[in-house]
Amino acid sequence: MRGMIIFKRDIEKKIHSVLFRRSIIVILGPRQSGKTTLSKKLITEFGDEASYYDCQLAEVRKHFVVGEPDKLLPLTKGKKVVVFDEAQTIQDIGTVLKVYHDTYPSVQIIATGSSSFDLSNKIVEPMTGRAIEFQLLPLSLDEIRSVKEITKSDLYDLFLYGTYPAVVAASTEGLKEIAIKNIATNYLYKDVFVFEAIRNPKVFEDLVKLLAYQVGQIVSINELATQLGVSRSVVLKYIRLLEQSYIIKVIYSFSNNPRTELKKAFKVMFLDVGVRNALVSSFEALETRQDKGFIFENFFVAERIKIGTLKTFPPEIMFWRTRTGLEIDVIVKSGLEISAYECKWTAQEVSFQKFLKKYPQAKIEVVYPEKLLG
Repeated sequence: MRGMIIFKRDIEKKIHSVLFRRSIIVILGPRQSGKTTLSKKLITEFGDEASYYDCQLAEVRKHFVVGEPDKLLPLTKGKKVVVFDEAQTIQDIGTVLKVYHDTYPSVQIIATGSSSFDLSNKIVEPMTGRAIEFQLLPLSLDEIRSVKEITKSDLYDLFLYGTYPAVVAASTEGLKEIAIKNIATNYLYKDVFVFEAIRNPKVFEDLVKLLAYQVGQIVSINELATQLGVSRSVVLKYIRLLEQSYIIKVIYSFSNNPRTELKKAFKVMFLDVGVRNALVSSFEALETRQDKGFIFENFFVAERIKIGTLKTFPPEIMFWRTRTGLEIDVIVKSGLEISAYECKWTAQEVSFQKFLKKYPQAKIEVVYPEKLLG
């Protein structure tokens, strides 16, 4: 794959369907996930009646003043649709856009932002009832298939380097490694450090690395606090920030019977497995790796999360473990429907007997890498 590749994003159609419905459209997701590319693509058909603005630029920022919606008119007058990219960098952005939208509801605003929209509650809360929110995560397998066939070798590359657009588009393994290391070190924490008072950035970064080594395993807050030399509350706060920054996803245990099933246990998965591998500085061939099973499980969970972002009510992604040590890797609960998945590196028989005894209506499946090639 050479040159600039534009991937077809699955949420594009959904966003199109709600344009000009008198709501502000908010596209959230990690930096480098393709929000700028998508927002520019969404407005191409409107020609001169559309404008794109990068809110990180001083000449754009000066037009955003609380209580003075007319200050935005030089950017929006005569436009049908306007994109404000990286809008989380504007102070009181939610309040400014709410007042503007109430004053000039006919202009379709598309605001994009990374985690700090949520971190500082700056946009979604002030605009309750006026905003339609979408999430754009790194590429799903279907989105990658929109531009190329995925071979087994490609799949293994995705397990190692992840699915950020710039990484998938890179033409060699060396370039993929450079791209994902750049994202993991230069972009992902940027908003957290800018918008949140993190007293000890080193503890924050050490925590991310510890979580990267524990992918797929039950996390002990006490253990992490001891290793890092900080309180439980600091660890919990940082985990929450990492989740709001689209770096990790906390997966809780599924339980209808607290006496026999673990209820409060949780695992941490990374929304992009390439970021996880970059944090542990390991891109060795999968066949020789001790952690390949966890890498595959993490990849599978991330894929289910991406599929969930397309639904009005995303399913809950969990795991199941009993007090006696029985475990199912992934539970997807959508309303009353329960699907149970065991992730294995190679095709093999797995007994779901004990789980089905408790949840006889559940769908069950053993998944392994080759199944993702279908």
